[in-house]
Amino acid sequence: MVSPTRSRFLAILAAGLLASLTVSAPPPALAQTSEGGLSPRQREEVVALLRQALKEDPTILRDAIAAMQSADQQARQTAQRQAIAANRAALLQDAADPVKGNPQGDVTIVEFFDPRCGYCKQLHPEMAALLQADPKVKVILKDLPILGPQSVVASRALLASQRQGKYVAFQDALLRLRGEPTDAALKVEAEKVGIDWARLQRDMADPALMQRLQANVALAQRLGIEGTPALVIGDTLVPGAVDLATLKQMVSAMRATGSATP
Repeated sequence: MVSPTRSRFLAILAAGLLASLTVSAPPPALAQTSEGGLSPRQREEVVALLRQALKEDPTILRDAIAAMQSADQQARQTAQRQAIAANRAALLQDAADPVKGNPQGDVTIVEFFDPRCGYCKQLHPEMAALLQADPKVKVILKDLPILGPQSVVASRALLASQRQGKYVAFQDALLRLRGEPTDAALKVEAEKVGIDWARLQRDMADPALMQRLQANVALAQRLGIEGTPALVIGDTLVPGAVDLATLKQMVSAMRATGSATP
């Protein structure tokens, strides 16, 4: 049951808002100023009632904040779903994107990552476990080097390794790497997985690789991605590292919709 104080508070707020919006002459008690909005008397009434209401029922403020936060979250989720729908082709149909798992899988996850990102490294074994446990999952990889110049270097190296058919193996090596992917570390890890280092260096200089990275950054901005890792599955954007159980739940929910694409 709504308390009398809360009811009066809401009533005066409603009356004040109505007075500020109506074009007809309001009652004297709700008279507007010539500039529009609440009159001084109305503001005094609202402030007085608010003070009284908060003394008698402090949960009013908590509930109001919770309602605003909920509305803000819903608005963000709606905007993200719309952005995903508007960028479906860029997410799913870029033939240049590396793929892990089953290329013909019935569920697709798009993973944005930075090879220097600690949380990306935390997510990596969970994604590997998912692909091992579920052979029907497809993962599209989007390099998103946002953590500085060396992230860009490492991402260029990754994209260049794709030309030698070594992207997945090299990505696995870099995300398992402890420490920074310095130029020396990149060379060591590249040679471990059978990459021709001299050829890789030549390919890294190709401006087309930077164009791909710039396209990924622009796509992430359109989707509202603010950090790495970030996953897109269905019409949902999932920020941050998640565990295997959560990944499995997302895949199951995706299958329940009968659609394998965002």
